[in-house]
Amino acid sequence: MRAADKRPFLLGLGLVLLAAFLLRIWGLRSGLPFLYNVDEGSHFVPRAIGMFDHSYDPGYFINPPAFTYLLHAAFWLRWGGTGVREQFAADPTPVFALARALSALLGTAAAGLLAWAAVRLFDRRVALVAAGLLAVAFLPVHYGHFALNDSPTLAPVCLSLLGTAGVYRRGRTRDYVLAGIGVGLATATKYTAGIVVVPLLGAALVGPGSPGRRLRDLVLAGAISLAAFLVANPYAVLDFHQFRLGLQDQSAASSDGGGKLGLSDQHGLTYYAGTLAWGLGIVPALAALGGAIWLTIRDRRLAAVLVPMPLLYLAFMGLQDRFFARWLLPIYPVVILLAAWAAVEALSRLPRLPAWAPAAIAALLLGIQGLVYAVHNDQVLARSDTRALARAWMVRHIPEGSKVVLEPITPDPWVTDPGDPSPRTPNGARWLKRPGSHFAISPSGHKTLLSTVKLEDYERTLRPDLVGSYTRGGFCWVITGSTQYGRSAVEPRQAPYAIRYYRRLREVGRVVFTISPLRRGTDEPAFSFDDSFNYRPLGYTRPGPKIVIYRLRGNRCGVS
Repeated sequence: MRAADKRPFLLGLGLVLLAAFLLRIWGLRSGLPFLYNVDEGSHFVPRAIGMFDHSYDPGYFINPPAFTYLLHAAFWLRWGGTGVREQFAADPTPVFALARALSALLGTAAAGLLAWAAVRLFDRRVALVAAGLLAVAFLPVHYGHFALNDSPTLAPVCLSLLGTAGVYRRGRTRDYVLAGIGVGLATATKYTAGIVVVPLLGAALVGPGSPGRRLRDLVLAGAISLAAFLVANPYAVLDFHQFRLGLQDQSAASSDGGGKLGLSDQHGLTYYAGTLAWGLGIVPALAALGGAIWLTIRDRRLAAVLVPMPLLYLAFMGLQDRFFARWLLPIYPVVILLAAWAAVEALSRLPRLPAWAPAAIAALLLGIQGLVYAVHNDQVLARSDTRALARAWMVRHIPEGSKVVLEPITPDPWVTDPGDPSPRTPNGARWLKRPGSHFAISPSGHKTLLSTVKLEDYERTLRPDLVGSYTRGGFCWVITGSTQYGRSAVEPRQAPYAIRYYRRLREVGRVVFTISPLRRGTDEPAFSFDDSFNYRPLGYTRPGPKIVIYRLRGNRCGVS
């Protein structure tokens, strides 16, 4: 390819990558200095900082540590060990902003690597369409805003696909090595991303070269993959006992769905098919399905490389008891390749179209839904969270040192002014938060003592008589959020006492403050682990749950 021929493609790809990065950093500081995403607040950034206080053994393998190590290195370069701890204690905003920017950058890099892989597998038209779709698709863009491993995982997945494309087309040893590195790094970033080994196996099976050479290079790729995994996760061997326990905990979390109140009761396959329709887009999802069928009929060798991965992954994840849309992200690059190829190939068959038109039309048809929802989501994330507005109201209206009942819709530091602890309370909090009950109430009324109350257990600990205990104890302010009471509303049989609790709360309390994340006149949607936290519906105007604050009456709360 001559340099002059490359220029339009490189210019187009550059614009796509710029758009991808801008979409991911718009609203980057959402919620800060508080972390409203539970996983973001507990997994990667705090553990990366904690490594400055002890060894590089994370002692925690529910999530693999590759992204944690990357953050640790970035923090050391930016602040140093002592500096980042001091910054985090005073104001965590710059720390999380840097971590989120790295997530956005890796998500953007994934689009570039996917384009490169598509050039090898198909042509430059498919490459631009595929990169554009990954750049604007709702779910990759949304999770590119957060310091989680979902967006970073896409980069090594696409790196492996790049190597796999070379294995399929040319069968060179260097391509096996590249694919193996990608497999190892992807698995060390997110365990389920190890599924990207399937395209490599398919390419080795049907690619060029003698069977003996292909087997030798495949074994080499496996060794390189293991080495890359251990470089990014060395304590998988050095602390094998904890590593094994982490895998067991992760497996148990995926297969124990019965206890997660508010989880969809759909079959996993039905659920994931539905998430593709909005996480990627209806047209891209249908195009990918058509592309898989068409490619299998037209080019079985290439179909053996691309089609098995999403099918095997869907079959495996669909049989788990818990499922969340973002768990499907590791197969998005391959699904996107199938959709982009099918759209460009179909449009190329239309008569009298200019050479550039099939790619342009395909990009529009496949990307318009994602772009609309991604831009809307960025606007939402860039606005103040409902919890921030509720807190501002509380600062003005609830006296310092007051006792409050706060549902688990905020992180623990939320009740404390960042960098300015209160002298009026023993722990420096502006308000004294009532500890939650540890008794879970079954539908039959049986009480079970819980040593730890998980987020999904909270609604099961609620019962009407708690409201009386609030007023007797002087806890006169109750802050509720739709992401909690919504769980019991969608599964009333599982938490019937919670329904009665909220009814009693409305009887005893007076609503003094309400803030909704939805546009005025928009009906409040039913609770969903996706829409309620990703803010995808176009009715959202800001992030956060609907907040209702009650002022209770009676006993030590008086009458007001």
